Amino acid sequence: MTLSITNAIPQAIASRPAAIVVSELTKRYGNTEAVRGISFQVGVGEIFGLIGPDGAGKTSTFAILAGVMEATQGTVSVLGRPPRDARLGIGYLTQQFSLYLDLSLDENLKYSAGLREVPNDLFLERRERYLRLMGLERFGTRLAGQLSGGMKQKLALCCALVSQPQVLLLDEPTTGVDPVSRREFWDVLAALGEEAVTIVVATPYLDEAERCNRVALMYEGQIQEIGTPAELRHNLGLSRLEVRTTNLNLSETKLLASPSPVIVDVQTFGDRLDVLVKETQAGSVAIHEILKDATIEPADPTLENVFVTRLRQQGSDPAYLPYPYNRPVRSTADIAIGAKDLSRRFGDFQAVKAVTLEVHYGEIYGLLGANGAGKTTTIKMLCGLLEPSAGTIRLAGQSDGLRSSELRKRIGYMSQKFTLYDDLNILENLEFYAGVYGLPRRQRQERIDWVIATCGLVGQEKKMTGSLPGGWKQRVAFGASVMHEPEVLFLDEPTSGVDPLARRQFWRLIEDFARRGTAILVTTHYLEEAEHCNRLGFMAAGEVIAQGTPSQIKLDQPGELLEIIAAAPPAQLAAAIHRELTLNVSTFGDRLHVVLDQPESQRQQLEKVLSGFQPKLRSVPFSLEDAFIGIVQRNSHENP
Repeated sequence: MTLSITNAIPQAIASRPAAIVVSELTKRYGNTEAVRGISFQVGVGEIFGLIGPDGAGKTSTFAILAGVMEATQGTVSVLGRPPRDARLGIGYLTQQFSLYLDLSLDENLKYSAGLREVPNDLFLERRERYLRLMGLERFGTRLAGQLSGGMKQKLALCCALVSQPQVLLLDEPTTGVDPVSRREFWDVLAALGEEAVTIVVATPYLDEAERCNRVALMYEGQIQEIGTPAELRHNLGLSRLEVRTTNLNLSETKLLASPSPVIVDVQTFGDRLDVLVKETQAGSVAIHEILKDATIEPADPTLENVFVTRLRQQGSDPAYLPYPYNRPVRSTADIAIGAKDLSRRFGDFQAVKAVTLEVHYGEIYGLLGANGAGKTTTIKMLCGLLEPSAGTIRLAGQSDGLRSSELRKRIGYMSQKFTLYDDLNILENLEFYAGVYGLPRRQRQERIDWVIATCGLVGQEKKMTGSLPGGWKQRVAFGASVMHEPEVLFLDEPTSGVDPLARRQFWRLIEDFARRGTAILVTTHYLEEAEHCNRLGFMAAGEVIAQGTPSQIKLDQPGELLEIIAAAPPAQLAAAIHRELTLNVSTFGDRLHVVLDQPESQRQQLEKVLSGFQPKLRSVPFSLEDAFIGIVQRNSHENP
């Protein structure tokens, strides 16, 4: 199937010259064609998203644009010159942190400025400006290795900006970064775009891609479709319906088995189904005929809907391989994970403060929080890897002996850092974990074969694990953590850096384990995928500050979220708002999102401030990310 590729640049940027022009770009490594004749252009000051799964060719494209790798065929122009000749005008942030962890923040900045021959007076001026912009001005003497993930990425961006480049290339800059820092990071990018800095960014997270001016969907070395986020959603030609029923599992089965031609796709989330239909009204009627008790609400399609549907239309969706279960389905009535007043101190620092939570068998519980909120410390205590300073724990029916080898064989744990050994090959890693978990020999080969097939690595079993891209490592690590069919499963950021298709397969497997009675506690920085959880707990400063279902948490948010579109650039609108009003404002591509704490009075004030721009205002639902950021900010104001 041929997908539409348009190269039209948004009106606000169309009058500017092109900063990047790529024509028929091809890159081969031996017999492997990583990039296959792609063409696109990026306007000055545009934020352009290059979106695709692992192996799509994004990193090769970035390396060629940065002038550190030569193309096999095709032409590339950056700032009117070949990339190698334009390197002083390019800032390049690679996937791996480009920092020296044993140097301080200031030392990293000075080193980067020295490489780019930035005069000292300009360096001091830019250091002050960019550190203030990133909120890092107080941490100049802190070692980079002691910074949180979000702060490291902000520092890396400062290092890329210190030479004041005209073009920024950012390869997955927010992987592992918490929601608050991610939003701040993207607000900084929006501000830079308004200063005519051209930004090309790669991300596997399509909620982030909503903040780009235009997006290119890339797969297997080719660009499949280019457009603004709104154009891509419109071109999909489908509607999304959020369906809530009393029995999601049974409802999903009925809808998937339906012969109705209007139903295109069904996906389970924590407390709802997302159903893609060809037309809203006809889809609602078809669903009501199948599910008599369903509550149906129309919603805009997401970019992830676009990406997954386009790849499915090409037959690119990986096959789903059911897990070879051996034990019967477990009753979901009992508590599998329980904590009461759980606390942990490290010297004078209290990392976790009186956390109380319960997770039942068959439930997916999401523990969410910013970097340093205490999530990983809490998980380590709950699964017996770390002694609590105070409080009680119940795990898989036990309150004592949480470190016993017998209990550990019933627990699965995928840590935030990869649980694999880079100097072993894939097969050796899986054989090692099969032995650690005491998997009977008659089951080992079946489970190992399942992991390799599910990861799409058949024939590559002897590949060194250290050579795998991050997303592929995550898949193998997940497989290793479930080979023994655990009763309780801890997943600490399992899908970090994983592409949309693989992430969807991850969650289908996670949900399948839950349906069979496994209790699952998961952490994630990506709030869009936290919608898959049955219940959520938000952590801040070591405390659980909110709990509930995803829908409950969103509905409980005070105030109103407005989307604002006008002919003027979003930064101009945001500046006008900030001059007159104290409101939470974020840029999303060609539009703004504004939170009104007191809708009745603040909406009138906002309309008055923006009257000269003739804006279009509409109320939109709070996303889980909006809810999370709002809850964390209110908590910080109440508990400074």
